[in-house]
Amino acid sequence: MKDGQEWRVGTDADVAWIRDATPSGLEITSAIPPLFDAYATIVLPEPGDSEGLSKNAASVLRDLGSRAGRQPWWLGYLDTSGIDRVFVDLPQVTLYSGWTYELVLAGPDEALRWRFDDGSDRPGPDLVFPADRSWLMSWLWDDEWRCLGGPSDLIDHFVDAPRFEARRVALGEDATPPGRIAR
Repeated sequence: MKDGQEWRVGTDADVAWIRDATPSGLEITSAIPPLFDAYATIVLPEPGDSEGLSKNAASVLRDLGSRAGRQPWWLGYLDTSGIDRVFVDLPQVTLYSGWTYELVLAGPDEALRWRFDDGSDRPGPDLVFPADRSWLMSWLWDDEWRCLGGPSDLIDHFVDAPRFEARRVALGEDATPPGRIAR
């Protein structure tokens, strides 16, 4: 229960398409399966700038929402040992390098509300994709950028929007944005 409503909880089967196609490494495919037409990284504001992080996350989510129609979204929240938990005692899914996430089928409104009001250093979800899997946005725990895969026009939107520091990334290319360090 959250916000007076029961939400469908995701299972490992709901994210198998991600888990099974994202090997460890520096390429975009360490976060996004090689299933999309195009890929990008979106650099985050400097660590410690919680207001900038919140504004950036909200802007990214609003722009994704304007292109997703009215379908539900899967929202994933990385379990960081109790910090910034959105749900309590929720079964979790495992992705990437064995990291566990709370995964809930909700929508853009919840993505823009949950984990935004507590001054979190990680506002919004760490993993987002619509029910039709037409795009995927992932923010890996130790990165200072988000990874995005989807249709070319979606990637072009983020790369061309001056309010984002985004760059197109090709499959096989190191996804680390210039001036950033992969950890």
